[in-house]
Amino acid sequence: MKINYGTLLITGGTGSFGESFLIKAINNYDFDEIRIFSRDEKKQEDLRKKLNNTKVKFYIGDVRDNQSVDEASVDVDYIFHAAALKQVPSCEFFPIQAVKTNILGTENVLKAAKKNKVKKVVVLSTDKAAYPVNVMGMTKALMERVMIAKSRNFEDDSTIFCGTRYGNVIGSRGSVVPLFITQIKANKDLTITNPDMTRFIMTLEDAVELVNHAFKKGNSGEIFVQKAPAVKIKTLAEALISIYNSKSKIKNIGVRHGEKMFETLITNEEMPFSKDEGNYYSISPDNRDLNYDKFFIEGNIKFDPKVEINSNNSNLLSLDETIKLLSRLPIIKSDLNI
Repeated sequence: MKINYGTLLITGGTGSFGESFLIKAINNYDFDEIRIFSRDEKKQEDLRKKLNNTKVKFYIGDVRDNQSVDEASVDVDYIFHAAALKQVPSCEFFPIQAVKTNILGTENVLKAAKKNKVKKVVVLSTDKAAYPVNVMGMTKALMERVMIAKSRNFEDDSTIFCGTRYGNVIGSRGSVVPLFITQIKANKDLTITNPDMTRFIMTLEDAVELVNHAFKKGNSGEIFVQKAPAVKIKTLAEALISIYNSKSKIKNIGVRHGEKMFETLITNEEMPFSKDEGNYYSISPDNRDLNYDKFFIEGNIKFDPKVEINSNNSNLLSLDETIKLLSRLPIIKSDLNI
């Protein structure tokens, strides 16, 4: 028997995550209503036609606009906050825009959730928030801190704020896989920044399952991380060339501003406060209150720095394993009539 979860609001709901979760939710959950909140009316219309489901309602608005978020949150039971500026280059060129959406927009969502007595909010973050070197990662790191601060500072637990942090979602809009596929179809070279650069990868289904885990298990202030495999960028490119039986070459263009050679999912400093939950880790928040004395007289005497979890020390997929994983993507299944 399905559990009725009432009304769900997904900010940025016309993105890759929102669409994937909607398909799963319609088939596997009993929601009275699912609200899609975003700025793009064209994407909303396309999704409306694709789903053709009366339980899915569409709200035009922007997380930067407190009033539109507040109105969309009335009578909502749960919120998945996926709205964000996610492209590293655009955030580098327009950092204040990233601040307004990723940080201030998140605060608007959390304030609206508290005001409207939402039961739980899950905010979606990224591995770029760990040891951030670019604007996107910095604003996502502050988004996480805003969520933790709100979870700590509210006097009661009537609304739970928690989060997820994950690596590259292969096949999602704006990710490198669609770029490589476009280059292959145009018989162009595949442009990689460094062949030894590594990244955590997961499918959209994995991303949905991670948020689903936080949705069901998350306590206030917790951040959940999936145990994800990693891959060298060169291996990813070689796998796609093999899958498409392409004659495209690989061209190194050099590491760009704001890029790391590898990404981190859990930092050294977070590891002592992380709990292994099988397929996931949960990172506990610092719940000391605003009595500043505690920051000088109370620490964690059990603190034992451990090796961070990064894409260089995690399980690196072989070429065959990468081909197998990529072959699950809808875009590749469609292209190859699988």
